[in-house]
Amino acid sequence: MLLDADDCQLVLVDYQLRLMPAIFEGEQVIANAVLLARLAQVMQVPVWGTEQMPDKLGPQVEVLRLAMELAGGKTLAKAHFSAMADGLGDWLRPPVRKMPQNDPQRGNVRSLPKHLQKAAPSPEEGKNTIVIAGCEAHVCLLQTALDLLEEEYEVWVVTDACSSRTERNRDAAFDRLAGNGAELVTTEMVAFEWLRSAEHPLFKEVLSVIK
Repeated sequence: MLLDADDCQLVLVDYQLRLMPAIFEGEQVIANAVLLARLAQVMQVPVWGTEQMPDKLGPQVEVLRLAMELAGGKTLAKAHFSAMADGLGDWLRPPVRKMPQNDPQRGNVRSLPKHLQKAAPSPEEGKNTIVIAGCEAHVCLLQTALDLLEEEYEVWVVTDACSSRTERNRDAAFDRLAGNGAELVTTEMVAFEWLRSAEHPLFKEVLSVIK
């Protein structure tokens, strides 16, 4: 099973100004998060960010904020460790619009089978594969990813763009995520799976981003 860019959304969790100096291999982690955002921009993959209590931990680091802005991304401020508890799911999969109670074309909506009571899905509802990375891996990244799995998204964790204050906590998070059904990948794995071929029209542009 390979990643399909047309089915993906990218989520970047809590790369924040006052947190990142304490993160193991923090500079490389930020560099890979920026690379993911730039790849998403080129491949037209929707990108979302989160900030945990930004009044205390500060905003996203500037270089990532700029990369996300260029990619058309939005950032969610949150208090829960899992971004899903603070509304990320509404961004990833907008609420389904229900039909009017008495549609003359369909009769009384409550008399219909459940699968006919919903409107056609919006464009983002088809993008059920979440490529996710962030900090801390064993707290906010882990809890967000587990909630995504619970909601039946396919979750791909970009390991070289994730970390914690300690290597042990980071690796424990990866073990638990893999055990719960998440796929573990690297930034370059994401890039080349989104492309699939050297004949992809965006191959040279993606290659220049990676290099």
